[in-house]
Amino acid sequence: MRPVVKFLSDELIERIIEEARDVLRKLGLEVHNDSVTSMLADHGARLNADRGRVLLTDEIIDKALAAAPKSFQLFDVLGRQTHDFSEYKVHFTPGSAAINVLDHEMERIRPPTSADYVQYAKLVSRLDHLASQSTAFIPADVHQNISDSYRLFLSLMCCEKPVVTGAFTIEAFEVMRDLQLAVRGTKEALKAKPLTVFSCCPTAPLKWSDVTSQNVIDCAKYFIPVEYISMPLSGFMAPITLVGTLVQHTAETLSGLVISQLANPGTPVLYGGSPAMFDIRYETTPMGAIETMVIDCAYNEIGKFLGLPTQAYIALSDAKQLDAQAGVESSMGATLAALSGINNISGPGMLDFESCISLEKLVLDNEICGMTLHMLKGIEPKEDFPALPHFEELLKEQHLLIAKHTRRYLKEETCYPGPVIDRANRARWAEEGSKTLRERAHAEVERLIAEHEPSKLPDDAKKEMTHRMEKEARRHGMDRLPACAL
Repeated sequence: MRPVVKFLSDELIERIIEEARDVLRKLGLEVHNDSVTSMLADHGARLNADRGRVLLTDEIIDKALAAAPKSFQLFDVLGRQTHDFSEYKVHFTPGSAAINVLDHEMERIRPPTSADYVQYAKLVSRLDHLASQSTAFIPADVHQNISDSYRLFLSLMCCEKPVVTGAFTIEAFEVMRDLQLAVRGTKEALKAKPLTVFSCCPTAPLKWSDVTSQNVIDCAKYFIPVEYISMPLSGFMAPITLVGTLVQHTAETLSGLVISQLANPGTPVLYGGSPAMFDIRYETTPMGAIETMVIDCAYNEIGKFLGLPTQAYIALSDAKQLDAQAGVESSMGATLAALSGINNISGPGMLDFESCISLEKLVLDNEICGMTLHMLKGIEPKEDFPALPHFEELLKEQHLLIAKHTRRYLKEETCYPGPVIDRANRARWAEEGSKTLRERAHAEVERLIAEHEPSKLPDDAKKEMTHRMEKEARRHGMDRLPACAL
């Protein structure tokens, strides 16, 4: 039996949804995109000119919920299925859009470079428990206007896994779309085998910017999956209570669903978010706070109640280095997220309030992901009944190390982590150098990157992507891309 954690009763979920719908009917949205506003009005939304808001109707919301797919799949650059976003199936992906990396040698954070990104992509390709890559951080050695498309370019060139990404501008989407078409060949092929998920973020409270709402529309035109990343901050930009925050999150997420499904019914979506309980003592948004994790797990229940696949930024830490806090927060988040059945769990590798990526933490988190995925198998009998013969053999042999039953189920029943997790006795640990977690993690980073094999994406697709990316770079005054990108 698969273990499941729940925080909300069905009655409470229904009340939260109804309150969110009431907010959308009576307070509505602030939309900073005229074409989106016009589309909503064409489908029956009311415009409150005095308050500058768009009021949704139950009919519009119901239409969007009916149109949204209940599940979808993702595929890698070679067209192999990697994800099934249905029911309680769980997938892990690194966190996204950090502005720093934690440098192991320098022992401090610094702006990342293209070389860092290439190493990251190579590493992710070797981490078995991360089903996808993300555009994890922003290289500082390219023009800021191409930083979003450039990250996707490097990901598709260096790693075969699908990508969780997003656009910072309306113009960047065109380039990012063309990069995906270079891989798939046609719009129809991209629709049949989605390669990316785009994060689209409303602004709290109840606001859609020009850029983000247009990204939702543009993704819908090509059936590119989107995950709605509502970010209410409990006690600051949302009610202090968990229920109040969930009402706001539900309203903001439903509004994104309406925009995408009215633009193109059937667009694949993830009911996602990145809320946080605001810590008034430090004026921070702790992603490792237990309240933040509970909000994530609870809105996942609401998404599943609505029949939608889900996403959350969880399994990450606010620690500033690879320490005990990083392990506690990341492992607790990963465990709760997996037990809750969040379909796309975003966060491994992240530190410092989603602002920093550590490659060493990424390999540690990969082990945490492996453990939680193993846990989800639950407990099932495997030739355990009748039990008497096993105990008769144990009494006779005084061990079961080489028993037929042991040999048959050893690997299936036991999760063996890699060398970053120390399970040696003290004598052996000392004999092998008394390495710290940080040292073991760095050694594993170096080993996995060294063992990286180039992507099998056809050369013509790589050439087309490179041509498109170089053209965009020149448009923003760059003579050439960094050498490591080519």
